[in-house]
Amino acid sequence: MGSRIVVPLVALFTASACALSPEAAAPASAPPVATSPPTTPPPSSTASGAAQDARPALARTTGTMTPNLEVEVVGLNRVRGKHLIVQVRLTNTDSEKKQPWTGEMGDNTRPLGEIRWASGIGVLDARARTWILPYQPAGSPCLCSDQDRDGLGYFIDPGASVSLYAVMPAPSGNPSTTTVVTPAGPPMADVPISDDPPVTPPGMTIPDPDAEPVTAVTRRLVTPSESPDESEETADDGTDLHVNLSSDVLFAVDKATLTPRAKAVLARTAKLIDASPGTTVRVEGHADSSGTDAINDPLSTRRARSALRALSTLVTRQGVAFQARGYGSHRPLYGNDTAEGRRRNRRVTVTFARPEPATVTAPPTAPAPGATGLTGTGTADGQPISMEITGLRRLTGGLGLLTYRITNRGDGEAWFNELHRAQDWMSFKYQAASNVTLTDVKTRRRYLPARLQVARGGNVDLYCACTDVSGVRLSTEKFAPGRQREFWSLFELPDTAAMMKVTIASFGDLRVPVR
Repeated sequence: MGSRIVVPLVALFTASACALSPEAAAPASAPPVATSPPTTPPPSSTASGAAQDARPALARTTGTMTPNLEVEVVGLNRVRGKHLIVQVRLTNTDSEKKQPWTGEMGDNTRPLGEIRWASGIGVLDARARTWILPYQPAGSPCLCSDQDRDGLGYFIDPGASVSLYAVMPAPSGNPSTTTVVTPAGPPMADVPISDDPPVTPPGMTIPDPDAEPVTAVTRRLVTPSESPDESEETADDGTDLHVNLSSDVLFAVDKATLTPRAKAVLARTAKLIDASPGTTVRVEGHADSSGTDAINDPLSTRRARSALRALSTLVTRQGVAFQARGYGSHRPLYGNDTAEGRRRNRRVTVTFARPEPATVTAPPTAPAPGATGLTGTGTADGQPISMEITGLRRLTGGLGLLTYRITNRGDGEAWFNELHRAQDWMSFKYQAASNVTLTDVKTRRRYLPARLQVARGGNVDLYCACTDVSGVRLSTEKFAPGRQREFWSLFELPDTAAMMKVTIASFGDLRVPVR
């Protein structure tokens, strides 16, 4: 691992004027200089006799797969202006059973081999639309707590806790708060970031990210939405806006002449281009896998050029350059093995710099979720199941966080498998609670769960920015009698919305205030 910061109670970093780019390796720097550490609260004793972290929590949440696991942020420190140290305390609130922690905290978006790292601790950079995870050094998957190296043990004793750390790039724009994410439970929003040296519990040493080459691990966050008439869908990746216009709406079969309906569809895209700060607009034609390249390639090019000509007359902003190209069936967004997937792959994609989000004023005061009957009921394996929406919270950067809980109200065990049964074209690499949608009550625009993009070997894997229900978390949808679990999803949230219609699995539509 290289050099480690070995300073009792505090890990102090020296200042550095060099910024760390998201994909660059950080050069080695001078060793840290220790100063007098801040006062640390006295430790208490765990059930196993080890010193327990007694620092106050900055934020807390409850584990989804393991509701008796309490997750608390106990440290969030920006160091040298470019790194962020996140410290998390996991507490086993069960009075009888031990609780393993490694399977709860592992990042499932990258292969790690053994499950022993706290590699899933991260933060949401809403401004850059990225999901930031711990650095990856040359000799380890993660610059974070390691069960073996840090001597943490596999289990947390009843009533005891374990303290973990993760070192990663700091969010862009020097924010005063951020959203902390873990695989264990719902994200924790608006956690304050301190520029003071981090305070650590007895026995913890935090590696210096400038002591050896490290690579930043980030996931691009893409937020999709679509029109109710299925004429277009939009994906915002934090840099560009990708507007996918349905070829079935724009053109007749095997034709490249725009239909009468096309102008209205293109007009909305033109307004978005007018609001964009960019000067280049790419217009790309795409086809499904039906037919041959000899037909699809030239047809997709003609369609792209036809859409370009129409957009150039609708855009009122000066200085915009348009480019057109056809890709045939070579760049599908969805699988071509279903009719819906093929329909969505027949498209013209218009890409340009995303418009800056509008400044959001506080929405009208609305009743808090839970006080307005924001619940639904259903059954699973013959058992009564209930759902309650606990919040729809506006985050920075045009994002929203939906949280809800599901409870088995019966006297028998039940599997509730509806959460991952979204439409096939919304599928992700692993099963997740993606069968959730938001609809703007006023515009009727539909918003889908955010996606984390991971590029590997020329391919892009998509992961849901929502509760995972696969792999080691497969039992998330299993409910014992009386068992209650917390779920979450990230979405694009329209700037002016004070109310959204929320649809979760088969629980029906609920109108939920935005807080």
